[in-house]
This record gives sequence, C-alpha cells and structure tokens, in this order.
Amino acid sequence: MFREKIKILDCTIRDGGLINNHDFSLDFVRAVYKALSDAGVDYMEIGYKNSKRLFSPKEFGRWKFCDDDDIKRVMDGIESKTKIAVMADVDRVDLEDIKPRKESPVSMVRVASYVKDIDKAIYLVNHFADKGYETTVNIMAISRALDNELTEALEQLEKECKANVIYIVDSNGALYQETTEFLIKKAKSIIKTKEIGIHAHNNQQLAFGNTIEAIIHDANFVDGTIYGLGRAAGNCPLELILGFLKNPKYDIRPVLDVISNEFIPLREKIEWGYIIPYAIAGILDEHPRAAMALRKSAKKENYREFYESLVSEVEE
Repeated sequence: MFREKIKILDCTIRDGGLINNHDFSLDFVRAVYKALSDAGVDYMEIGYKNSKRLFSPKEFGRWKFCDDDDIKRVMDGIESKTKIAVMADVDRVDLEDIKPRKESPVSMVRVASYVKDIDKAIYLVNHFADKGYETTVNIMAISRALDNELTEALEQLEKECKANVIYIVDSNGALYQETTEFLIKKAKSIIKTKEIGIHAHNNQQLAFGNTIEAIIHDANFVDGTIYGLGRAAGNCPLELILGFLKNPKYDIRPVLDVISNEFIPLREKIEWGYIIPYAIAGILDEHPRAAMALRKSAKKENYREFYESLVSEVEE
C-alpha cells in the first residue's frame, strides 16, 4: 500500500467554492492551508484563475480569481512545504493574469478541459509550463467521452503537451471500479512520459473506492477534499485518503482538528455530500446541475419525480 511516488492534491477550496460562489473567508482558507501543511499534503488547490472580464468580482468571491496578493495573505507566517495550485478553465483565463512562476506564490496550474477542447488545453498548458509552472490537464466528464475521441486526445497529450500529470475526472460521479480500472490502464498505455491522476466525485459513494482502484493501477496523483467538501455530492474525502496511505509523511490529525473546528460549523450553512438527487444524477451519468437546482426548489425532496424527469430526458 505504501508507494512513495503518490502525491495528494487537496481541492477543498476550489471545488468547495462551487457551492458558495468561492466566497470563503480569508481566515477559513488560512485554517485549511495550515491543516494541510501540518498534515504533509503535497498540494493545495486554492481556487480558479478566472478572467475578471468574464466574471464579476461583485458576484463571486476572491477564490474565483486567486490574485497573488490574496494567496500570499493565506500563506503569510505559515511554514509549509505544501505547494499552491490554481485551476484555469479553457476559454475562461487571461494568460497575462498568470505571472511567471518566479514572481508568483503559485507552483502548479491545472487546466480543466473536455475532450473536444483538448487542443486549447494543450496550448494553455504549454504556455504555463514555459512560464515555469508544474502543470496538469484534467479531462472532465470522462464518463461521457467516446472511446475513440479519448484515445486521440490521450495521444495528443503524450506527443504535444508539456503537462506533468494527466487527470481522469469523474465529473458526474458515474464511474464504477471496473470503468476506473479500464480508464487508468488506457491512459497508462498511451501516456508514457507523464503521471496519471484521479479526481473523483461522490454521487454514488464511490469516490474513495474509485480512488483506491486508480492507485492500485498506478495512478500517482490523487485528489481529495476535507470532509468531502465539493460541488453537489462532493469529492473523495481527504481524511480517508490519509487513512488509507501508509506514507509516514502524512498525518491525519491536523485534518481531523480542522474538520471539528471549521467544517462541522460550515455544514450548518451550506449543503454538500451524498444526497438522493445527486445519487440519481450519478446513476444516470448526468451533470449534477439539475439536482443542485432541485435542492434549491420547493420540491427538493421529491425524488421520484426528479428521477422520472431525468429518465424521460434520456429516453428522448
């Protein structure tokens, strides 16, 4: 079970920000960073590097944009080996907003892309790599990707892309262990010069199981979030990953402390985790946006009607 090459990336603030428009307080983000640092987690993805031309700072919190000065405030006074990562979506980032690595507190830029946009992702990643950053490509909604298109995308990434890691992303929480095994093995058979990573969502309570499956088949980068915080059903719980891995550099205790002190109170304010509408979306391999809308409506607990509405859409 112990494999030194495995790296943990925590995306609590980035993925959790999809629940509250990225409006976490500076104190909350500092508490998360301190806990991750004390726990020995390798990377903390602190948010998105989105264009302020496309998204209004009046509508979204600071972690939608991740200005370097805000990141420095989080890190100030905390001795840490935990590296900071940000995510850049295809078509949503201004290249000039990301300074050269030597001028920034950010160590890694992760580019999220659907298979159809892989050319754009390669362009972005190569640009950021040339600026000195560690880089990843996160292939989103991989459960919806056609096999031949995924093969072509992986071949392009191997030949043309400077990314350090290629991530398999179960955006819809639809994967099972067998499919996870197939996808990791497929990626490993094509990607020879980069690491493979897994980012799992917990719609069917399989995020942790699928992450273990990916690790078994030599995925060396694994994503998690503290207490599973993330959009809709959330992600693979970081504390479970820490409990599973036998690397002595990781320490679960600081994460347990921050859950008690920060995340239990947060559960009184925002909702995430395994809930039936998110499970239905995962079962049907649908994006959770409809389930999220249901949870904000007067029919939030009408599960059968929601299921039948999605099934009728699929049948059409």
